[in-house]
Amino acid sequence: MKRMQNIANSFRSPALYCIRKRMWLRDNSMDNLFMARAIQLSLDNVLSGQGGPFGAVVVKNGNIVAEGVNRVTSTSDPTAHAEVVAIRAACAKLSVFQLNDCEIYTSCEPCPMCLGAIYWARLDRIYFGNLATDASKIGFDDSFIYEQFARPVGQRSIPVVQMMSEQALAAFHAWQEKAGKIPY
Repeated sequence: MKRMQNIANSFRSPALYCIRKRMWLRDNSMDNLFMARAIQLSLDNVLSGQGGPFGAVVVKNGNIVAEGVNRVTSTSDPTAHAEVVAIRAACAKLSVFQLNDCEIYTSCEPCPMCLGAIYWARLDRIYFGNLATDASKIGFDDSFIYEQFARPVGQRSIPVVQMMSEQALAAFHAWQEKAGKIPY
């Protein structure tokens, strides 16, 4: 860490600092190559200007299956978080909708949406670098979402209104009766 502080102090330009930090990550061995790759992806993404400081890799049997970086701003897609991008790519590559026997390495603790996607994809394990509180300090604060989940539906900041429940049940009944369906 002291070396990183020296690098930071030696440059006044944030761009030069990022370049030096990127070189430091490449030149210094890290404990886990998969986490190192997720971190490198997050830094490369910042330097490319394509999105936020988040990277993720999906690993199966000791091999990287897919990678993802945050593409929210470059694709105008609020769901294009690094974990979701990596999960989508891994599912497409493996032609599956569940990533059993896979792990995800992500540069930051997953947000509520990404955590939900990870559970739906049935990944075996999550490894992360930064804490959600670290992300919060730089403007990526999802504590509001967790707070909203804890509230009763009628007390959330976005009004939630149930309607036409009897008609909506028709699709559920059709699913129950469907032969040859693929459960998930």
